[in-house]
Amino acid sequence: MANKRVFISFDYDHDSFLKEAIVGQSRLPDSPFELADWSVKTHIDGDWKAKVTSRIRSVDLVVVICGLHTNTAIGVSAELKIAQAEGKPYFLLGGYKDKANIRPTAASATDKMYDWTWPNLKLLIAGGR
Repeated sequence: MANKRVFISFDYDHDSFLKEAIVGQSRLPDSPFELADWSVKTHIDGDWKAKVTSRIRSVDLVVVICGLHTNTAIGVSAELKIAQAEGKPYFLLGGYKDKANIRPTAASATDKMYDWTWPNLKLLIAGGR
């Protein structure tokens, strides 16, 4: 089975190292996913949204990494709204094991935040949540 193409949404200002961690996991031999273009760090305007929409349309799944300040990350909520509008499957991934991860403001009240473990991530990407 081909690897799923994944768009990663994360808070650039606070959680860039979490993005690097998932990049590393995507390179593992048993990884079920490959990363497509992830979040864009530019001013949110019409052009930005068009670029992100095009990127999200080209993937199979969107993973939203939630950290301590995700609720203030305007870009994360904008990306999540685009994924929702495009009907792309997505899930929220808790970035920190021992801290209070906060969901983006665009998350639905029914969106569950999942623990970030390698077995769990593989299962979630395979669609087994």
